[in-house]
Amino acid sequence: MGQRYRPGLTSAQKTELWDRWQRGESLSAIGRAFGRPSSSIYCLVSPHGGIRPVERRRSRLALTLSEREEISRALVARYSIRSIARSLGRAPSTVSREVGRNGGTRRYRAAKADAQAWARARRPKHCKLTTSAWLRRVVAQQLRLNWSPEQIGGWLKRTHPGQGAYQVSHETIYRSLFVQTRGVLKKELMQYLRSQRTMRHSRHGSGKGDGRGQIKDMISIRERPASVEDRAVPGHWEGDLLSGPKDSYIVTLVERHTRYVLLAKVADKRTATVVAALIKQAKKLPSELYKSLTWDRGKELTDHRRFSLATDIDVYFCDPQSPWQRGSNENTNRLLRQYFPKGTDLSVHSQAHLNKVARQLNERPRKTLGFESPAERFNACVASIG
Repeated sequence: MGQRYRPGLTSAQKTELWDRWQRGESLSAIGRAFGRPSSSIYCLVSPHGGIRPVERRRSRLALTLSEREEISRALVARYSIRSIARSLGRAPSTVSREVGRNGGTRRYRAAKADAQAWARARRPKHCKLTTSAWLRRVVAQQLRLNWSPEQIGGWLKRTHPGQGAYQVSHETIYRSLFVQTRGVLKKELMQYLRSQRTMRHSRHGSGKGDGRGQIKDMISIRERPASVEDRAVPGHWEGDLLSGPKDSYIVTLVERHTRYVLLAKVADKRTATVVAALIKQAKKLPSELYKSLTWDRGKELTDHRRFSLATDIDVYFCDPQSPWQRGSNENTNRLLRQYFPKGTDLSVHSQAHLNKVARQLNERPRKTLGFESPAERFNACVASIG
C-alpha cells in the first residue's frame, strides 16, 4: 500500500503556522494542529532558518490583473497601444513592453501574463555580506572570537560611524547563518553562536525556584540603597555560582555599572570555600570599586558576615525565586554557558583558564554600554580614582 497523499498547506495555513512558531509553540504542537508529524513542520520551517519569510506583495506601480484583462480585450478589438495606454492612464511604453514580453498582440493572455509577471518579480536581493568580502571576513573573524551578531553590528557601527559600506546589521548576520541557501557565511560558524541552535526560535521567559531556606542575619535587597539601582555609581556587584556535574562550581561576579566580570575557581560550594574565594577576589580591587554584593538565597553564603567583616562590603540577598533581581549576573551566566555548556565538569578548568574566559567577555562590546566593552568602562573607573 502506498504512502497516503498529504496536500500542501494553503497560504492561510502557512500564515497560521508561522504565527504559531513565532508564539513559541513546539514543532509537535504545530504538527498536531495541522494533523501532520513534527518532521513535516520542521521541513517547512528549517529551510528559512526559523525566520518567517517576508510576505510577497505586488508593487503599487505594477500592472494589475484587471488592467491586463482590459489590455487583452482592447487588443482583440484592435485598439492601438497608445489608445489602450490612454484608457488605463499608463505610459504607452509600459503597455508596449507588457504586450511584447507576453506573446505580442496576437497571443497576449491576461491571466498568463499576470502569472509570468509574478514569477519574474522573484528577483532575490543580494545581502550586504554577499557583495563585501571585507565584511564577510570581519564578521567571520569576530564570530570565531565568540562575539554575538549584535555585538559585531554595534562594534562596526561604533568604529566606522557614517560609513555604511563598513557596517552590517545583526539581523543580516543571523539570516546569513540560519538561511544557508544564501551561501554567504559558512555553516560551521554557527557553532560560535551562544544558543548553539541551527534555526531561530521564539524567546521564552523562564524562572527557577530553588526552595532555599532562610539565612541568618541576611539583609534583603529591598534595603539596598537607591543609588545602587540606577547603576550610575560603580562598585556594586552581583554574584552567583555556576554549577556543573560532580559537584563542580565556579564563582561568577559582575559589576553592575560596567558589566565587568570576575570568575573564581572553587573546590566545592561549602560556605567556607565560597566566602574565602569571595574575600580573595575582593582584595584584588580598590575599595572604591567594591562597595556591595547582591546574591541569591543559596546556602553557600550562609557565612556572609565573615565576608563583610573581612572586606567591609555589604551583602544583600534577593527575594525568593527572583532571578531578575540579579539581571546582570543571570545574563552573564548565560554567556558563560557558551564556554562551559551544561553537563561540563567545571573542576577541570584552572584559574588561568577562567581568567582567560573572563578577559574575553570583558573585551566584547556590549549594546547596553553603547558598544563599549566592560574592560574599557571598568578601566575608565579605575583611572578616575587613581
